[in-house]
Amino acid sequence: LSVSFFDQFMSTTYLGIPLIALALTFPSILYPTLTTRWLNNRFLTLQSAFINRFTHQLLLPLNVGGHKWATLLASLMLFLISLNMLGLLPYTFTPTAQLSLNLGLAVPLWLATLIIGMRNQPNHALGHLLPEGTPNLLIPMLIIIETISLFIRPLALGVRLTANLTAGHLLIQLISTAVFVLLPLMPAVAILTAVVLVLLTLLEVAVAMIQAYVFVLLLTLYLQENI
Repeated sequence: LSVSFFDQFMSTTYLGIPLIALALTFPSILYPTLTTRWLNNRFLTLQSAFINRFTHQLLLPLNVGGHKWATLLASLMLFLISLNMLGLLPYTFTPTAQLSLNLGLAVPLWLATLIIGMRNQPNHALGHLLPEGTPNLLIPMLIIIETISLFIRPLALGVRLTANLTAGHLLIQLISTAVFVLLPLMPAVAILTAVVLVLLTLLEVAVAMIQAYVFVLLLTLYLQENI
């Protein structure tokens, strides 16, 4: 029996072994791999069409130099969508609701974009810290502010994904608890609450996909600034 609503976000363990590693590898078995046959099955064809379309949309704002990131960004998108969607199933653990995991994804990727900018075009990368036409008195303050905003980016990526998933799961659990409590007392109100729960679940499915897309899209924008 759950003592707190936040217990659902605790990393589950079995025989003292954390199962977050198993949860992270589980999406890999959901997607079939390419075969040597001339014709693929329907599911593999649909998967390839979705990946190709998404990759095309993702690379539109990027220069040619950023197209080498296509495989990494598309894989990250599918990985995050799979984890977010699997976390909506009953009695499941959502790894992306852990801030440590999201920061573990956001910080290295953000740092890679920053290192690419500092290595290939350091003057242009440092130029983002000071807008053009800034008065001389505001130059030191703006450089400090822009530097802080630059280092807050990975934190914002991780917190955004964590907060949205955590809030959605808490709302679903709160409303479902209200349905069970109200069902013997006020059946009509419980039915209306259940309808709200179904609509909220559909909303959370959309949020799970949108937040994964936003995470990858912001990474592409950071990459575009540095190439």
